[in-house]
This record gives sequence, C-alpha cells and structure tokens, in this order.
Amino acid sequence: MIRVRPPFPSPFYPPPLSPPLVPPSSPSSLSPSLWRLQPTYASCPRPLAEECPASSALQRRRLWRWPWWRRRRRRQRRSSGSCQGQPAGPLGGPPASGGAVPRGSMAMNYNAKDEVDGGPPCAPGGTAKTRRPDNTAFKQQRLPAWQPILTAGTVLPIFFIIGLIFIPIGIGIFVTSNNIREIEGNVFMYYGLSNFYQNHRRYVKSRDDSQLNGDSSALLNPSKECEPYRRNEDKPIAPCGAIANSMFNDTLELFLIGNDSYPVPIALKKKGIAWWTDKNVKFRNPPGGDSLEERFKGTTKPVNWLKPVYMLDSDPDNNGFINEDFIVWMRTAALPTFRKLYRLIERKSDLHPTLPAGRYSLNITYNYPVHYFDGRKRMILSTISWMGGKNPFLGIAYIAVGSISFLLGVVLLVINHKYRNSSNTADITI
Repeated sequence: MIRVRPPFPSPFYPPPLSPPLVPPSSPSSLSPSLWRLQPTYASCPRPLAEECPASSALQRRRLWRWPWWRRRRRRQRRSSGSCQGQPAGPLGGPPASGGAVPRGSMAMNYNAKDEVDGGPPCAPGGTAKTRRPDNTAFKQQRLPAWQPILTAGTVLPIFFIIGLIFIPIGIGIFVTSNNIREIEGNVFMYYGLSNFYQNHRRYVKSRDDSQLNGDSSALLNPSKECEPYRRNEDKPIAPCGAIANSMFNDTLELFLIGNDSYPVPIALKKKGIAWWTDKNVKFRNPPGGDSLEERFKGTTKPVNWLKPVYMLDSDPDNNGFINEDFIVWMRTAALPTFRKLYRLIERKSDLHPTLPAGRYSLNITYNYPVHYFDGRKRMILSTISWMGGKNPFLGIAYIAVGSISFLLGVVLLVINHKYRNSSNTADITI
C-alpha cells in the first residue's frame, strides 16, 4: 500500500523529514546502485545505534497516526530521559558508528519491557531520567489475586449456618446470665455509676504510669499529661491526674437485721478485688525502708481527696499506690454506665448460705457527689458463673445476629426460587 504524505503539517500527519544521503565514500559493502536514503528518527532517545534500536513498523504506524501535539510531547518526554554526554546523529538521531547505518537497522529487536521502562539501559556514565514505574508485578498490579464468585449456592448456606449456630449460643448465655440471682457461694458487692464518661480521651491519658510504678523521679516530677492535676500549692501531686483525682470514696456497710432487730454487720473483704497483674506489677510504692509517709514526703494529696495516699488504709499491704480500691478505680471503664468491684463476701460454710434470707440494712457514708454530671449511684450484689457476672448483653447480641442472618437467608432463598428460571433480570424491581 502506498501512502502519500502531505507537504504541509496537519494534525494527522507529521512534517516530512529530509533523510540524509549516505556519502559514497562511506565504507559499505553495498554497491553504488544500492545506495538508498537512510531514515533517521529524532524520537530515539538513545545515543548509540546498537543500544537505541529504531522503531518497528507497528510503532511507526502508531506514531504517524498521532496528532502533532502528542508527538511533540512524546519527543520531549523521551528526550528528557536520554543519556547525556554522547554525540547525536543528524536531526537528533543516533550517531553513526563506523560509517553508514547498516541495512535493516529499522527492523531491530523490539522489547516490550523497554517500552514500559522507557527504553534500554544507557551507556555507563550516562544519566537516565524517567518517571515510569518499573515493570514488576507489584508496580504494574499483576500480582495473583482471588475473587470469590457469590452465588445462591454459596451464600444461602452461610446465612443459615450462622443463624443455626448463633441463636442456640445466645439463648444459652442469656438464660445463664438471668439465673445469676441466688445468693450462694461467694457474693460480690459492686458500686455502679451512670453518666460518668471514663472513656474520654483526655481523661484516660491524665495519669503517670511511671509514678504509679514507684519511680522516685516521677514522684517529684510528674508527667505533663496530668495537667491540670499535676501540682498543687507548689508541690507535686501523688497520685497525679484526673483519674486519681475523681476516685470513688463512698463507704458502704451491710448489716443483717435479725429477729431481735439488732443489726449484725456482714464481713466485707477489702483485699482480693484487684487484678493480680495490677497489684504486683503495674502499681508499686516508692522504694525505701522508711515509713510510707516518709517515702511520700514532698508531695501533696489530690485536690478532691480527703486524706493523702499513704492514709488510704491501716494495712501496710493495702496502702499507698497498692491500695486495691485505688487500683480498681484506675482501670477505666469503656462505657458511661459501669460497675466496679467494691467488696467480697466470702462463704463461711457449705451448710449455710452466704447471705441468708432476711432483712438487710445498707449504710452509706456519702462523700462522692454525682449531681454535677447528672449521674446516679447504685449498689449491686451478685454471684458469678462460668461466663462471669450477670450481663445479658452478650446473649442478646448472639440472638439478634443469628435471627437477622436466618431471616436474610429465608428472604434470599425465596427470591432465588422465584427468579432463578427467569432469563430477563430486568423484570426484578427493587
């Protein structure tokens, strides 16, 4: 096929290039009758003929079809990635090496990777600039992948299996949680607060773990995270921070009222209510052989506390930073309505219940106000089971998820049975 090129520039054809004549004096094995015009391509960015192959016929056809502005942008982009410091041939093409360009140089090997990477590598000492990503499976997004094909035969059984598993588990957890009401075995006394946001970001960060671990330097120089409860009256606060400053300090006492109307106090155990790791690892009193008051010398109590930290209890193993009421409070709650363990009522005999049936009196020493944040206080008596204390939320969640999954399975099964033989899916309206 003969293609006639116009003599003037157009958006579809490039301007004609004047190829140089091969001089007769050039060393070549060709006879003078076989002299021909040797084409030179200005778009080749490489300096050496053996390193910069000419474009193949397919590339030339694509090049001639491009508009003139795209060809110029391509030439500028490729020229910016050419090797520096090498002489160019006529019209910006590759330099002639040892005379005329060998016949058939236009049909040299073509490598697809060179086209992606910007061409073959440059000569030693040259600099190549390119913004093209490497021809790797990761950068070219050719990594192997697995895409599931969702069909009715694979999706519907999953919904039914989830429903059949979750619903019985939820019912069992819910029934077990509701059966935790008989006061048998050890009884746990909790205090509860509502509308108290211990999960606030600044509240959770307002503490110094190094100080609570007994570090002497942190005791006298608390962390700045404790602001504004870091210092008071020009003395460091121990323990510092908003969590310790808002510690629950009500006193609860439980009495059994007998037939003679004389209240009998119920023994409430203070120790054993905190986690072992908190008691023995995370919380430590400052080191030293002196009294606990001497070890906390130079510090002051939190602003809202009635007494300093070394007077929380008369028992030396439950005083200072290792006081278990203090340790329980420092473990912040995740929800605004929570309960924390206050005391433990141990069972004395297998023949008698821990709290026998009768009338009880609860004496509360009110020290902790809750009307500032519109909160409420409560006292809870409970036992535990294999799943912990009484909490119906987990059982309700399992039942809800299982029921929704089973219902979706039934709905999808009906839709599939109704429209599986229909060849025109456009009839389905949502």
